[in-house]
Amino acid sequence: MILTDTHAHLYANEFDADRKNIMQRTFQKHVTRIFLPNIDVNSIQPMLNLVWEYPENCFPMMGLHPCSVDQHVEAHLFQIQKWFKKRKFYAVGEIGLDFYWSVEFKEQQIMAFKKQIQWAIQQNLPINIHSRNATPECIAILTEMKHSLLRGIFHCFSGTAEEAKQITDLGFYLGIGGVLTFKNSGLDRAIDDVSLEHLVLETDAPYLAPVPYRGKRNESGYLLEVAQKLAELKNTTVEKVAMITTENSKRVFGI
Repeated sequence: MILTDTHAHLYANEFDADRKNIMQRTFQKHVTRIFLPNIDVNSIQPMLNLVWEYPENCFPMMGLHPCSVDQHVEAHLFQIQKWFKKRKFYAVGEIGLDFYWSVEFKEQQIMAFKKQIQWAIQQNLPINIHSRNATPECIAILTEMKHSLLRGIFHCFSGTAEEAKQITDLGFYLGIGGVLTFKNSGLDRAIDDVSLEHLVLETDAPYLAPVPYRGKRNESGYLLEVAQKLAELKNTTVEKVAMITTENSKRVFGI
């Protein structure tokens, strides 16, 4: 059985003290494919260090997170875009909109999102979307910029059943993580009519640990709990969930 974590920040400093042990535990729990989203200019080197240490297991993305957008957004984007000429990345991400913490740089976030979507289309890469408190706005932008090469994942999907349908109709996958195990999240109902063929698994480690680890530091090995919960909801086996979601990840990332 192979599980694929399509979104984990295992290069974050929260893991500096015991990263090797975490990676070992992760592999023991059948999670052997991990996709790493970039955050900003400062996260690039730690992310690539992890990729160099685990080249068979860790696959990097490149992008500017919406929460890293500020008055210097153009300079950040200039620095990040240069990396696409230096090495291979498997997606443009983590990109999108976040109106939960602040809307101070709302227009700059929208500009950065659209510009990075253009990068993805130009390079035939998928995008990995962050859409906290901004799912309708993200859907509207994708609809406006619709293109045959535009594809990807709505990371940490937490929207409605209607939004799930809109997203999958656009050809995007829903990233399902620890929130699925939360008692009153409503995510189980939102994806009730969504087939496994439209889903991928993720942890967003070190954030959003699933039950029974909720409130603790998340790690990629906990993806097994998410897979088990999804198997229960879809009335199937965890092996089938692992197989289908891993195949979906191969389709979206090309590896």
